[in-house]
Amino acid sequence: MKTHYRVLRVAAYCRVSTKQEEQLNSYENQVEHYTERINSENGWTLEGIYADKGISGTSVKNRDEFNRMIRRCKQGKIDMIITKSIARFARNTVDCLKYVRLLNDLGVDVYFEEQGIHSNQPGAEFYITIYGSIAQSESENISANIKWGKAQAAREGKVVFRYKNFLGYRKGDDGQPEIVPEEAETIRFIYDRFLAGDSLKGIAELLEEKGIKSPTGKAEWQFSTIQSILSNERYKGDAIINKTYITDCISKKVRVNNGERPKYYVENSHPAIIDSSTFGRVQEELARRSGKRKISRKAKTEQGKYSSKYALTELLVCGECKSAYRRCTWTAGGKKKIVWRCINRIEYAKKYCHNSPSVEESILQRAVMAAIMKTAARNTEVLQTLKLHIGMGLAGEKSEDNSIDLQIRIAEIDAEFKKMLDRVSTDTIEAFDEETVARLMNEKSRLQQQLDNIADAEQRRENAKSRLDDIYTILDGIKNRPMEYDDRIVRQLLECVVVDSKEQITVIFKGGLKSVQPLTE
Repeated sequence: MKTHYRVLRVAAYCRVSTKQEEQLNSYENQVEHYTERINSENGWTLEGIYADKGISGTSVKNRDEFNRMIRRCKQGKIDMIITKSIARFARNTVDCLKYVRLLNDLGVDVYFEEQGIHSNQPGAEFYITIYGSIAQSESENISANIKWGKAQAAREGKVVFRYKNFLGYRKGDDGQPEIVPEEAETIRFIYDRFLAGDSLKGIAELLEEKGIKSPTGKAEWQFSTIQSILSNERYKGDAIINKTYITDCISKKVRVNNGERPKYYVENSHPAIIDSSTFGRVQEELARRSGKRKISRKAKTEQGKYSSKYALTELLVCGECKSAYRRCTWTAGGKKKIVWRCINRIEYAKKYCHNSPSVEESILQRAVMAAIMKTAARNTEVLQTLKLHIGMGLAGEKSEDNSIDLQIRIAEIDAEFKKMLDRVSTDTIEAFDEETVARLMNEKSRLQQQLDNIADAEQRRENAKSRLDDIYTILDGIKNRPMEYDDRIVRQLLECVVVDSKEQITVIFKGGLKSVQPLTE
């Protein structure tokens, strides 16, 4: 009579949670150990070694080898799984029990070497639950320690720079960010074109025409990518820490930080590609373009979206109702002509606006350029007027810069907080004074607001000075030569153009200077 032996098809599962060298060595050792162990056992045959490198155990979602092993079990290819410990198998109690039960239903035994537990033994689930909970708690403690370390680094102004898909910087030999010259030129080009009036679409088309690749190496540029570059404070050498956060160590969902966690702003953390003044002007322009707004309470119609094609779409205003003007094509006598018309008159006839005229585009453009040329011819006087206006406008914002004193007091408050926490850790909870904490938190919030106001005022002053320099440069360049109408120059120089009547317009320059100009055929 022949004796039949059932050969167990045994698989091993190995995992290390980081890609550090010592961990990877451990991983290789695990693979070697289980290969020898299974091959040396009578009645066992090696079905395979399933091993995940540098993968967290808190979720099975990204553990490709683990999931492949489960699929093989479902196909009836595996009778037994051997693994070092419950912590190697899963650090999430729910996942651990879920897969142990699934495998038991499939007739697959899981042997945890360290705990000496076979999942198909009576009472095994109880012990797996206990050990699984300990493993999960371990994970949560590690996560908490990592969060604390990151928060401490943030408070100390230590910035982590991620270079992947980030245009303009690379990791230098000293480990710090350094500028990539050719990529920095692309960044400056984007900023320059935006301030010159180009739309995000227009900038994307220019970049594609030049054959410049996006940060991800693609030929096509997304509008959102350009928007992100224009609004990223890292290009002016600063950094905001904790823009996003991970909700928990199990799901690892990343969320935008809208105040749920502290944020830290670190100035001059690395070399700047864009100067602070230019960056500030771009933020102002982004804000201006993003908002659909009414010119005044009299205006019944909102302004349309930003138009890079026609500067006057943004600038031309009705003198009567303060609504924007819109470019229209009129047909009369079989002939077409381009005119600009008050939006209220277009949409509501004379209900809200009674006397605003329609203006032919060619006449309007000539008048605008005539006002600019006239102003350019007397640029010395203009410059003085602009300086006076800007100086007066900013005078009310100037205050004693006591930012150093504010920073010192904030540091003192932080030190007081630390002392209180130290007392609580070494004493009892009674050492925690809630009233003192509340008072210090309120004081710190108030001081931080003052510090932010000083920084904002300084930024506005820098932006105004920069605009003044730009205006002077443009006026100086065109004063001695006649020019055709140019949307870019109009957009750079003018705050708005008011249509007073069918006879005249008022051209208002950035800085507040006004020039009344007749509308002539």
